[in-house]
Amino acid sequence: MTRIAPVPARVAIAGATGYAGQELVKLLARHPAVTLTDAMSSGATSAPRPLPALKRIWDGTVVPLDIDRLAAGSDVVMLALPEAAAAEIGTALIQRGLRVIDLSGAFRIRSDADRQRWYPATTALPDGVVYALPERHPDAIRGARLASCPGCYPTAALLALEPLAAAGLMEGSVVIDAKSGISGAGKAPSDRTHFCENHGSVAAYGIFSHRHAAEIEQELGTTVTFVPHLVPLDRGILETVYVSLKRGTTEAQVAAALQAAYASAPFVRLTGGDLPEIKHVAYTNFCDIGWKVDESRSRLVLVVVLDNLLKGAASQGVQNLNLMLGLDETTGLR
Repeated sequence: MTRIAPVPARVAIAGATGYAGQELVKLLARHPAVTLTDAMSSGATSAPRPLPALKRIWDGTVVPLDIDRLAAGSDVVMLALPEAAAAEIGTALIQRGLRVIDLSGAFRIRSDADRQRWYPATTALPDGVVYALPERHPDAIRGARLASCPGCYPTAALLALEPLAAAGLMEGSVVIDAKSGISGAGKAPSDRTHFCENHGSVAAYGIFSHRHAAEIEQELGTTVTFVPHLVPLDRGILETVYVSLKRGTTEAQVAAALQAAYASAPFVRLTGGDLPEIKHVAYTNFCDIGWKVDESRSRLVLVVVLDNLLKGAASQGVQNLNLMLGLDETTGLR
């Protein structure tokens, strides 16, 4: 049986030393309805250590991963772990009666065959998993046992495209040209993320082989062409999305579908023909969506921006936490 969280809720973080994990610590340490009970590393054998960047925000120490300690001292656990670890620990925690918010991809894919390809460590989805895009599934998230947060690329793409698909305005091809800052690749260093390899360059990668394409297609129910690029920025995502519209679709219909979807969404800002930029959303939980329509050729181009570490990861996780706790979803995020 799921525990009922006291006020303030006891929340712990597993995977607190990565980029998204440290953002979680910053947010939860200041959250007015939460007590941050533990911040743990991604492994059971790591040495305890402070996080200097969080001094006077949170002066605790990151301790080794300990599932028994998580289960004993928390009501909700937020996971910022690699997929294989999240699959094991997330399942074990909900079996012990805790609620879980997972930032990894371990629980995002519902099809067994697709999940075996992209996240083989997750052999089965436990009961109570919800694909946790808060603007689209708030009621389901409120009752979820495990909120599986969307990836950073899919968050941007789905916020732009799902209202159009639901309104029946799309027809034919969808192309998503996506660009991400280097922090999207995670904290572990590699040749691809080396400063000398990225400075002054832009590189496409993962064409027809990126796991986020499966996630986008699952939620949209249609095939997309998804091409991600690595750009020399610390953080931020910009996606240019090309859509074929049904013949006769007007710019007013596109605007109406998006406005109806997000009229009461506190963190989606519609900019219309004033196309947004990454600097408009960096260090925030906002997703900005702009668009241009060519009515004569039934073409639509959307430009979508968000901060990959926040709206694409940590602060979206806290937005989901607020829904699960019955709070205003903006609590601790403004």
